[in-house]
Amino acid sequence: MYTSIQELTKYRIFHYFSEVSRIPRCSGKEQQMSDYLVSFAHKHRLQVIQDEAKNVIIKKPATFGYEFAPTVIIHGNMDMVCEKNRDNPHDFNKDPLELRIEGDMLYATDTSLGADSGVAIAYALALLDSKHIPHPNLEVMLTTEEKTTMNGAKRIDPALLNGSILISIDAEEEGTLLVSSAGGVIAEFTIPIMYDKRQPDTVLYDIHIGGLKGGHSGGSIVKGRGNANILLGRVLQHCAEHFDYQLVHLRGGAKANTIPREAEATIAIERKHIPLIHSFIFKWDETLKKELDMADPEVYVQCTSSMRKGNNVFSQETMTKVITALTFMPNSVQSMSTEVPGLVQSSNNLGTMRTNSDHIMLKNEIRSSVYSLQEHISQQMKVLARLLQSRVIFHSEYPAWPYHPTSNIRSLCKKIYKETYNEEVTFVSTHAGIECGILVKKMDVDAVCIGPDIHNIDTPSEHLSISSTLKTWEYLLTILKEMNTM
Repeated sequence: MYTSIQELTKYRIFHYFSEVSRIPRCSGKEQQMSDYLVSFAHKHRLQVIQDEAKNVIIKKPATFGYEFAPTVIIHGNMDMVCEKNRDNPHDFNKDPLELRIEGDMLYATDTSLGADSGVAIAYALALLDSKHIPHPNLEVMLTTEEKTTMNGAKRIDPALLNGSILISIDAEEEGTLLVSSAGGVIAEFTIPIMYDKRQPDTVLYDIHIGGLKGGHSGGSIVKGRGNANILLGRVLQHCAEHFDYQLVHLRGGAKANTIPREAEATIAIERKHIPLIHSFIFKWDETLKKELDMADPEVYVQCTSSMRKGNNVFSQETMTKVITALTFMPNSVQSMSTEVPGLVQSSNNLGTMRTNSDHIMLKNEIRSSVYSLQEHISQQMKVLARLLQSRVIFHSEYPAWPYHPTSNIRSLCKKIYKETYNEEVTFVSTHAGIECGILVKKMDVDAVCIGPDIHNIDTPSEHLSISSTLKTWEYLLTILKEMNTM
């Protein structure tokens, strides 16, 4: 076991993981990370390309004896989902991640770790830095905005790459090969706000839902975890059936592609209803703890006197539209695969809820491995928008990565794993949308996706197995070593 980050960084991959963890790289804000990679390439006298999307491609010639082996593209993304606990003052725009070790696990203190992208970058840099690792011609491709729009992969110019094999470092479980993934689209549901005046003799209260685990909506949607936005809608609907109140403000979730861990509503209630609201919230706290006792045992609902000011509240019509949308919006798993046991086929995640000056925005991510089912969920949202005299627009669509019956790189990976560890590697399809779908379609490459064990990804409790990271690194090196047999 390792007791300090300094001790761990004797391995080049963790040296670079530590370096990367000091550089801001929230999705959409990868400029510093992109420039760091360019600087690294120049320092090591390697050919480098930085495009307008801030994607970086670094090329390294083959070592002796591998000149005629297939050129391999090592792929990863440079951005991360920036999540932190509610009271953490960490500023992702400038503060380095505070890494810590617990047993075999590497954490960032009270923030997400960015492990999948961090490991991909660390592996890539260690390969480019190496002088003794045998390998074919390498093209390291690190993309931007993977966690949000996949805009980087969409803007990659395939003419810049010659590789016919793609090894993506974007999986989250050692001993598995990702071989297909879902497609998806972002859906922005907009409800216009009409305002009324706050009733006299009312006070403002905040209803807060928290304590949920959240997680990536591709990998964690099947785990039955609570969606704070949807749960808040249930609470607001129940309260509206039993006493009058006015809705003032709504906010929930952090990203469209993460299951929201927290949500909050500000309401105006008559003073005589204060004991009633406390009683209702106490009962809902008990109810949700029972409903989510296995998936989200730390869930809580609370209400407190609000610090907000002002006399404007949503009109009754607007409030009804909002609660109706939260009640009937498709959410969570919509269908399961009949071909792959346990695989989600289609889903929707109501990821964020924001109150703006003239509208409320409900941002969703729809996922499906079957395009017609993705379209069905989209149609449900369109019908709901028409009924509520609201609007929904769709953008940032990305394709599924279909399973191909034959794959030379997949066969090689399977053979090496069996020979090295005397175990069968597992082929896995994921409900997450990954860039392989875009890249395979764009470049017509033979692809696999690997990675070490990463837990609670994209949450403040995210952690990475150190031993698994080292094992997967050795596995990657063996794959590259055997490329001249293909």
